[in-house]
Amino acid sequence: MNYDLPPEYNALRRMLREFITEEIAPVAKKIDEDSVVPPELIRRMGDVGFFGVPFPREYGGMGAGELGYCIMMEELNRVCPSVATIIGAHIGIGVMSLYLDGSKALQQKYMPDLCSGRKIAAFALTEPNAGSDAAGIQMRATLEGDSYILDGQKMWITNGPIADVINVLALTDPALGARGGATVFAVEREWAGYTPGKPESKMGLHGSPTSLLNFDEVRVPRENVVGQIGLGFVTFMKALDIGRASLGAATLGGAQASLEASIRWARTRQQFGRPIAHMQSIQFMIADMAAEIEALRALVYRTAWLIDNGRPFIKEAGMCKLLGSETASRCIDRALQIHGALGLSRDFTIERGFRDARISEIFEGTNEIQRIVIASELMQGVGVRIRP
Repeated sequence: MNYDLPPEYNALRRMLREFITEEIAPVAKKIDEDSVVPPELIRRMGDVGFFGVPFPREYGGMGAGELGYCIMMEELNRVCPSVATIIGAHIGIGVMSLYLDGSKALQQKYMPDLCSGRKIAAFALTEPNAGSDAAGIQMRATLEGDSYILDGQKMWITNGPIADVINVLALTDPALGARGGATVFAVEREWAGYTPGKPESKMGLHGSPTSLLNFDEVRVPRENVVGQIGLGFVTFMKALDIGRASLGAATLGGAQASLEASIRWARTRQQFGRPIAHMQSIQFMIADMAAEIEALRALVYRTAWLIDNGRPFIKEAGMCKLLGSETASRCIDRALQIHGALGLSRDFTIERGFRDARISEIFEGTNEIQRIVIASELMQGVGVRIRP
């Protein structure tokens, strides 16, 4: 589906789709069953350039911007949401926070390996007592000489078990709290005191590893501060804002896959002497899916354009995440209904898609939080400030 995108982006989509169809699709079911993405597949994806699509060529990226990144996330999530989630957490919030606010020295130190896939990034915000209330973090970072000592715990961290570079938000001034007293630190996996927990056993996204992270007096050099001391919350929120657009693109891919599977099945499945595609109830479900997907597609790619052109996008990015996740959930639910009992069979991709889709309404800011973000942006013009 090329629409009116520039030719170079249509070529990028063709290249990505060819690789995904040939290399990822054949092992997507096994990834779900084994709860792991084969390391050799990660390596091949790195060789092709998946891990650096939006970033400048000077760091080994493709320089394709948010538009190219959204194309990749749409194509990946059509086939394997687990792989898409690994890439999304790596690029959209992990490397992105370093790219947005990291010093030139930090970017030169880490980004070439991150953009090539030789190293994997993670973004550590959530804690046992800080989820939707992201400002409720308690993890401490204490200055000691020319280093900070990190103590605390993060949880539900995507890529946690496999990440080599983890951007961590911690309190440097507890009196000020997250807004003014929190700082981002780039932490390396090998450093003493850092220990990732075992992968969580989740309902969906089995191949995307998620875990708790433990920080026991982890010494971080002062030069590994990302952005300004005390303004880490701002850095993380900027990364999350951009990440919501690409998450919307991922949900678009999942919804599109559901639609395509439903059309194929409706043409094939016979009931009452004819394909169920002839039944108006089936036609209506497919029509609703198609209409919602087209609306989502327009929103996602318009938002990507806003980001790439330096225009305000926070409201639109929140809408991408909100509309996208709920559209994908509705589409996969309708697809399961169209497939009937076979939709529950693990021999069909519908069952896996149903399990994988649900988390999109929760992670990277719940949909309830997105509604607050969107309303806050809309109300600013009339002097109303909304907070959770």
